[in-house]
Amino acid sequence: MSDRAEQERINQVYRQWHGGAALAKYAWHRPDIIRQTAARSRVLAELLPLTVGRDLSAVRALDIGCGGGGFLRQLIDWGATPGHLAGTELQQDRLDHARARTAPGVRWHLGPLDAFADASMDLVSAHTVFSSILDDDLRRGLAAEMWRVLRPGGWTMIFDFRYGSPRNAHVRKVTDVELLRFWPAASRHYRTLVLVPPLGRTLAALPWLIPEALATMLPPLRSHFIYMARKPETDG
Repeated sequence: MSDRAEQERINQVYRQWHGGAALAKYAWHRPDIIRQTAARSRVLAELLPLTVGRDLSAVRALDIGCGGGGFLRQLIDWGATPGHLAGTELQQDRLDHARARTAPGVRWHLGPLDAFADASMDLVSAHTVFSSILDDDLRRGLAAEMWRVLRPGGWTMIFDFRYGSPRNAHVRKVTDVELLRFWPAASRHYRTLVLVPPLGRTLAALPWLIPEALATMLPPLRSHFIYMARKPETDG
């Protein structure tokens, strides 16, 4: 499959999904979604001080496939400077949505990363982006572009699925082998999080301690991961 064909497939999937009935499962007020959001925030609050530092005001960050801009807004809430942040998307309506809800100053870009200079970012992130890409070459190419844009000593961050979905042929898990091949680094962090969504939705009405305990005590039930890798200072 060509890169153009794969990108059009991804666009078509998101056009069908965006604004449809399937979004109801991800409504912000649902108990399972609240727990997922809290779990991701806890892990990010642990990892960001260990990587880019506690003071985010000078951090230059690029979020690929930024969607509604939620991660960039979180960085701003935690002290990042809007003018140091950028988000990319393949769909204009998602960029418009993000721009309307985010502090002025953030750079929004429609399309690939060729508009960004080499070694221009301290943090380059992608949230559930790679699992949406089924083509190996396109995955590899995007990973290489992320590495190119990242400065030596900077950090890439991937939040994505540990497992595939038998009910969704448009999602493919991101493997440990791919993480190590795409972003080779001596300094890296890997955390698993989020109770597998079908179980999380089933347990949503129960006291919060039950799903929290399951996710804590049974790591195989965690459906997502966050991987951070530091780009070497030199090629040697």
